[in-house]
Amino acid sequence: MDNEPSYKDKKVISIGVVSELTGLTERKIRYYEEKNLIFPQRSNRGYRKYSFSDVERLMDIADQREEGVTTKEIKHDLTIKEKKEAKQKMIKGQLNARFGIQKK
Repeated sequence: MDNEPSYKDKKVISIGVVSELTGLTERKIRYYEEKNLIFPQRSNRGYRKYSFSDVERLMDIADQREEGVTTKEIKHDLTIKEKKEAKQKMIKGQLNARFGIQKK
């Protein structure tokens, strides 16, 4: 159960609902996917499925775009943020392993 994603990360929301929640058009959402800013999963029938985390990211992207930030700049910032998070996760894992701390 430790490896099960939180509800925020489960890909269960359709593009139509994401569009309603964010105020973005479906075309704009697909554009951000093309720019590798979001990564929906595909259902067995090929439909895009998004998570609440994706919705939050899209809203953040929309806010930044309104402020004049380019998609390239957003991608660069997200890449840096993801690298920092991965590094922190790795360090935490190493510390946990070193000191015998186990998740429950």
